[in-house]
Amino acid sequence: MNFKRFLPILQWAPKYGRSQATSDMVAAVIVTVMLIPQSLAYALLAGLPAHIGLYASILPLVLYALFGTSRTLSVGPVAVVSLMTAAALAPLAETGSPEYVAGAILLAVMSGLMLTMMGILRLGFLANFLSHPVISGFITASGIVIAASQLKHILGVQASGQNLLTIGQSLVVSLGDTNLPTLLIGSGALLFLVFARKQLKPLLIRSGIGSRLADILTKTAPILAILVTTLVAWLLQLDTQGVRLVGDVPSGLPELTMPSMDWGLWQQLAVSALLISVVGFVESVSVGQTLAAKRRQRIDPDQELIGLGAANLGAGFSGGMPVTGGFSRSVVNFDAGAETPAAGAYAAVGIALATLFLTPAIAFLPQATLAATIIVAVATLIDLPALGRTWRYSRTDFGAMLATIVLTLVHSVEAGIIAGVVLSVGLFLYRTSRPHSAVVGRVPGTEHFRNVQRHKVELCSKVTFLRVDESLYFANARFLEEAVMDLAAGEPELRDLVLVCPAVNLVDASALESLEAINERLKDAGVRLHLSEVKGPVMDRLKRTEFLSHLGGQVFLSTYEAWQALTDSRGPLKDVA
Repeated sequence: MNFKRFLPILQWAPKYGRSQATSDMVAAVIVTVMLIPQSLAYALLAGLPAHIGLYASILPLVLYALFGTSRTLSVGPVAVVSLMTAAALAPLAETGSPEYVAGAILLAVMSGLMLTMMGILRLGFLANFLSHPVISGFITASGIVIAASQLKHILGVQASGQNLLTIGQSLVVSLGDTNLPTLLIGSGALLFLVFARKQLKPLLIRSGIGSRLADILTKTAPILAILVTTLVAWLLQLDTQGVRLVGDVPSGLPELTMPSMDWGLWQQLAVSALLISVVGFVESVSVGQTLAAKRRQRIDPDQELIGLGAANLGAGFSGGMPVTGGFSRSVVNFDAGAETPAAGAYAAVGIALATLFLTPAIAFLPQATLAATIIVAVATLIDLPALGRTWRYSRTDFGAMLATIVLTLVHSVEAGIIAGVVLSVGLFLYRTSRPHSAVVGRVPGTEHFRNVQRHKVELCSKVTFLRVDESLYFANARFLEEAVMDLAAGEPELRDLVLVCPAVNLVDASALESLEAINERLKDAGVRLHLSEVKGPVMDRLKRTEFLSHLGGQVFLSTYEAWQALTDSRGPLKDVA
């Protein structure tokens, strides 16, 4: 057994040195500072007690360091997965209740089991069924829903809902109950974080601070917002004025937790766990591949499934929530100089120390501050201009993207992602069921062949070359058969028809039957069927059948070879513009 494949730590640990350790520790300090407020905020976003987010940021980081292949990916709670967790659990239990927490733990364990099994079976390719427009639309819509869901904390009102419509209606009804101190805290933190994200770094650089230090200070802005608002809440006793605080947070490291063994609950959460697994995997791999490419490294998607599966199992068994690789903190980890996954393990130590010693102070943290942190973080996920770009490039992809956005906004995250997947697969089947094909002719004086409708080419009145630009399978087999016979019916002088197959990577059993039918029907019409540029794997499969022995014509290595063999004896050439 290749242990290095299943334990990537064995690939880099033997060469681990002091310089790498120093870089990883520096990155870990910066990521820890960023991860503490994010973990608290995303736990509240999922409807869970704040400390659950901290628990989900300790053991998962260590396990990913053992099993993950990305050198810089930072694992933990993220906005989209937190929203999906809340959407999955809201119909089953009251937010924040013991049953609700048990459901989140079970979701993490189920997601971990699914991801690990997919990795063992090398099913990473399944994520390809989520097209980029669908993922982009889903993340954009999720970002809008997440931001809207946090407005209740900024305003200090009671509101609920799982989509933009219900959240909006609930907020409008509750506007009269807005708590002024909460609004001041929340809006102040929000304005400061927006300013810090856009203006603080240039301001620091102009004041003489180095670019790298200015960047680090900018990324610690959420910590400053938390420190200031927590101090204000404590000094002014804002909880007595209706400002909601995080409240008592258990101190100490998480204990081993066993998931619920209620089979009915497992069945209820199965679909949600699968969607969380796939969406989390796609987000994580996208970030991991982007960062790896910058350093000419690579990640193994199948092993990433195992790494994320182990991280989620660790989250579940330590009382946490579903996790995945986060974009913002992974970029921070990369920019801070992390060289190995050990940086994540060091960050886990930092989070563990926070759960041991900082929880008394966290109790006075206003929820409005965490809401502001979430809103600013998810604002980077919203990409509405992508709708225009997709519309200009592909109407069908735009349709899938728009449907995903609309259903996520007005119904639920599950409906949005399922609709997107179904539409993507359906549109793919529709497009490939009507494969592009073109009659091609020879470019004069060359061995090249081009579409007769786009180029000035030579043709032969008794030989037609039909290029097929798609693999042949059950969905388009009948379409090809009809296209060939329509072509033959329209050319009474036709004696040879060559199927040019440079883009055909597959001929399945249904397509084989159609080719056999085409061959026989052309024979009956006095036309020979030939093939050219058949790829090796396709030819290997055809050789295992009787098709080639019954073929009316020949199989040519190249289209030019077919041209030479057939046009010399089949009639004069003619030019077509």
